[in-house]
Amino acid sequence: MPTKDLREKTISSVAVFQGRLLDVRRDDVELPDGGHTVREYIRHPGAAVMVPMREDGKLIFLRQFRYALDRVMVELPAGKLDPGEDPETTARRELAEETGYTCETLVRLGLIHPCIGYSDEEIVVYLAQGLERREAEAEVDEFVEPFELELDEALGWIEEGKITDVKTIIALYWTERYLRGEWGK
Repeated sequence: MPTKDLREKTISSVAVFQGRLLDVRRDDVELPDGGHTVREYIRHPGAAVMVPMREDGKLIFLRQFRYALDRVMVELPAGKLDPGEDPETTARRELAEETGYTCETLVRLGLIHPCIGYSDEEIVVYLAQGLERREAEAEVDEFVEPFELELDEALGWIEEGKITDVKTIIALYWTERYLRGEWGK
């Protein structure tokens, strides 16, 4: 394994934009060879995504309009961490808000960095089991439509291009491997 030091050193950092979700930064950096360049990136609070699995094996998905893409997407329930919140608490809160289910257990399947070229976002992936139906507590500016699919059908939707959300794709493939005993047991 190579051991060359590839780290870059921050010389200065400027906040370009700070919003409810994103903190856009522009940094002047020194490169490993002593040169200089600019790095633009987004600071993100982090998130959790859940694969809610009912006792009958069906998974709970959402249809949700995503403004940046101007279309309705099929995805698993997920949400950003509130300040000081751990990912498991986020997962339980978002599961209840978006699907109306609570869960007995959360199995941590792993951690992903979905946009490493321009964001520090981390998403923790969970399998949620032991679901119990409650009333959904959706946020006032969030409109979602929960629905159910079998895992095999959902994997087929990935192949057909009906599911293109990266966190959902990764979570489903990790769940498939976990259920076969090939992941994290």
